[in-house]
Amino acid sequence: MEVCAITGHRPSRFSFKNNEDDIMCKRLKKKIKKELKHLYKRGVHTFWVGGAEGVDMWAAELLIQLKSYEAYCDVKIMLAIPFEGHNKSWTNRSSERLKRIIKHSEEVVIVSDSGEAKQQAYRKRNQYIVDKADCLLAVCHKNKITARSGTNMTLQFALKKEIPIDIVDCSFCDE
Repeated sequence: MEVCAITGHRPSRFSFKNNEDDIMCKRLKKKIKKELKHLYKRGVHTFWVGGAEGVDMWAAELLIQLKSYEAYCDVKIMLAIPFEGHNKSWTNRSSERLKRIIKHSEEVVIVSDSGEAKQQAYRKRNQYIVDKADCLLAVCHKNKITARSGTNMTLQFALKKEIPIDIVDCSFCDE
């Protein structure tokens, strides 16, 4: 059974920001779900997500949804949290969503202790999920990946490890 790491942008990188009722956000989630189903059919049943708002959260919620169907009941959600309290500045709604993801995860790993620099903890988390994976699903603007983004960093880790990368191009979100 193969394992997939998932990476992607936070809401601030999208034109719709936190408006998940926006038609572009709905289209993006539909594309992510389609890709998750495609990966499942290819034998990927275990998925590592990074516990961030945006793509990480959406993918985890879509996996929870898929898991509720008999055809996908063996989906395993693995959660890598960069450090304890990484969500302390989040809204109550986002924190509740994270709690639900934790509840539905087979494994939850806190990658760094709270004394480590935040940037280093996020980097370590990204490396951790790639090290656990046989492939990577990246949800990103294909032509706008910045060197400093966590998504780009995760893509670079996957390229270095020479694992297959599936990209859901979300450039259409800026139309």
